[in-house]
Amino acid sequence: MGPIGVFDSGYGGLTILKEIRKILPDYDYLYLGDNARAPYGTRSFDVVYKFTLEAVRALFSRGCELVILACNTASAKALRSIQQKDLPSIDPAKRVLGVIIPTIENLGDISLNGNIGILATPGTVSSGTYDIEIAKFFPKFRTVSKACPMWVPLVENREYDSPGADYFVDKYVGELFDEEPDTDTIVLGCTHYPLLLPKIEKAVAGRARIITQGKLVADSLADYMRRHPEMDAKCTRGASVTYLTTENPDRFAESASVFMQQPVKAEKIQL
Repeated sequence: MGPIGVFDSGYGGLTILKEIRKILPDYDYLYLGDNARAPYGTRSFDVVYKFTLEAVRALFSRGCELVILACNTASAKALRSIQQKDLPSIDPAKRVLGVIIPTIENLGDISLNGNIGILATPGTVSSGTYDIEIAKFFPKFRTVSKACPMWVPLVENREYDSPGADYFVDKYVGELFDEEPDTDTIVLGCTHYPLLLPKIEKAVAGRARIITQGKLVADSLADYMRRHPEMDAKCTRGASVTYLTTENPDRFAESASVFMQQPVKAEKIQL
């Protein structure tokens, strides 16, 4: 038995963890941010897979039976390989889940015209994962994906509320609507992006509904636990959160406290 592991390349996964804890507050959680090697969004498939597998193994070694990849780039570039190639040899009973499927499976109840915009990192966009998976669920939907390479650095450097962020938010949102003016639903395909939400809402100006991932992933995890009591029984319940980072723990704690809206202490580890 052990905590639920939550992994992200940096701080963005904290937006997922925060929502998960609202719905499943009794469980223990172990969060790992690979801040020393962030961001993942511009890295190759092979590098993202290698880094993500190292993080998953680290969480497994600390007792996690279930790990959530609270990172769209890792979910897009590494999840399937880890599930199919690595878990059978590591431990077939352990599980690794991502954030992309929980985000898109309810789009049919949200979009009115089937025109879906995806705002994500270059790595997630280049993977084509959102386009592929949305086509599986909703074959008649049209998707337009727009890479937003400056958004993660703005968040990681705590510039998400600065006047300079407005330019890059307006730029990418504008490019999305230029390509598909009838977009009625926008998926924020990166867990960092909710910190930019006020500026994104201003740029969208009511033209489309904006979908953030946190609550969707949390609801999906709660449903997963109900459907898999054997995994639920392996997850400890002490309502605790432990934070790990590959960077300076004091710097991580300072920024993570902003995301979590409460004091955070972190431990540095090596992957």
